[in-house]
Amino acid sequence: MNPVKYVGAVVIAAFLVQGCSTTKYEETWESMAVHEAAPEWFQDAKLGIYFHWGVYSVPAYRTEWYPWGMHRPGDGVYDYHKKTYGHPSEFGYHDFVPMFKAEHFDPEEWADLFVATGARFAGPVAEHHDGFAMWASKATPWNAAERGPKRDVLGELFQSLEKRDVKTIATFHHARNLQRYPAVVEPAHMDDLKVGGEYKGNPHWNSHYTNIEGMPPSSGDPELQKLYGNMPEEQWVEEIWLAKLKEVISQYQPDIIWFDSWLDSIPEHTRQEFCATYLNAAEKWNKDVVIVRKQKDLPVEFTVNDHEKSREPKALPEVWMTDDTISTGSWSYTSGLKVKPVSQVIHSLIDTVAKNGIMLLNVSPRADGVIPDDQRAVMNELGEWLKMNGEAIYETRPWTISAEGPTAEPSGGFADAKKFLKLKYTAKDIRYTRSKDGQTVYAMILGWPGAGETSVFEAFAEDASSVKAVRMLGCDEKLEWSLAADGLHVVMPSKAPDVSAVSFAIEVE
Repeated sequence: MNPVKYVGAVVIAAFLVQGCSTTKYEETWESMAVHEAAPEWFQDAKLGIYFHWGVYSVPAYRTEWYPWGMHRPGDGVYDYHKKTYGHPSEFGYHDFVPMFKAEHFDPEEWADLFVATGARFAGPVAEHHDGFAMWASKATPWNAAERGPKRDVLGELFQSLEKRDVKTIATFHHARNLQRYPAVVEPAHMDDLKVGGEYKGNPHWNSHYTNIEGMPPSSGDPELQKLYGNMPEEQWVEEIWLAKLKEVISQYQPDIIWFDSWLDSIPEHTRQEFCATYLNAAEKWNKDVVIVRKQKDLPVEFTVNDHEKSREPKALPEVWMTDDTISTGSWSYTSGLKVKPVSQVIHSLIDTVAKNGIMLLNVSPRADGVIPDDQRAVMNELGEWLKMNGEAIYETRPWTISAEGPTAEPSGGFADAKKFLKLKYTAKDIRYTRSKDGQTVYAMILGWPGAGETSVFEAFAEDASSVKAVRMLGCDEKLEWSLAADGLHVVMPSKAPDVSAVSFAIEVE
């Protein structure tokens, strides 16, 4: 056979096998701008669950940022670590890895719990800032399949979730793992790096590990460098940051990839390569995937914006997300961690959904793989509330009016996180959603007015004549209601299905 014709035939055959496909997305923001940021399934889902669980769960002290503080002289975590485990030069963060055994981790049971909570998508913090991967990774030996639990945590959980038709999310926080400050910082010079308790320079503080001579993060051991991010930036960006993302994409096909802050520290062309890789892979999988980011680290045209521990004061035309935790403190499990009352979680969910948002709720398992009972109680109560009131949450869209009542949300985002934590709603606060066909408006009261009391939905004052019928979700009693110039008047039934919040389905013309 003519070799030229043979080569040509092979090329044509390969082209045909690939279905005559071409790459849809190029590595430019303009090309990817056509991707739909929030596909319909995501808009319908409303609630997802993820969890901060990793090596930092072993010391269970103060915060998931334990490895950040344990290497910084003067930090409270540093002092605790010295007292409890010894000097970090002798007992480094990597020495916690064998102690992270996860002996009670049961992905099937966790998946059942997440479904019972009402989550429509779920998944782990795939990697926090600490450099430890929660999947079977070839990019780093510091992964859960090889060390610590010696199990593919992400893979096993994804498999359990997918069996239950739950979408999957993998979250990445590893953009700050690279050491971006001078190679060696002598202890005598530590004060030169501090500004108001933070670390400065180039931006030096924007790295998870402090490089002090004699401590593990300064090690020249190639293996330790992969955990502590102590290597040249170009090498780390390609072999660690991007390689880990590509692994999770190719091995697990997540429906959502979510990023913590600091993507602006990653070269733009590398961020473009990630986005194109993920979106083109999703085209082959025939999946509508979602990229979530914080701040302005990726273009908003094809990604979803996330607010940490905060929400929007008004409904937005575009879909957004809030990630918040079930506790009042650390994202990861710590000794004495306090958990929010379920009413606070329900109110946050309602306010989020009314304003075109999605809630990503964090839970905090112990290092042994047990999700504590107090967290489970809140999760189960949230699930019970959603069983009765889910019609007003799932598959809904924002109404022309999203909220009324005296309690308003701050507008400062994460900077106002403490204010959001202190918000107290009452039975005078109402949030609205609507069905996708527009035939039903849902009014959710963030409390219980009391049996026989009358609530006024002022949003109907201008167009009250459009109301056809009113019913309370989870209640069989026939309601008394009437229309007036100041809105829709509804008399509360003899008993509340749940005093945390009650929902009304209002049929309209």
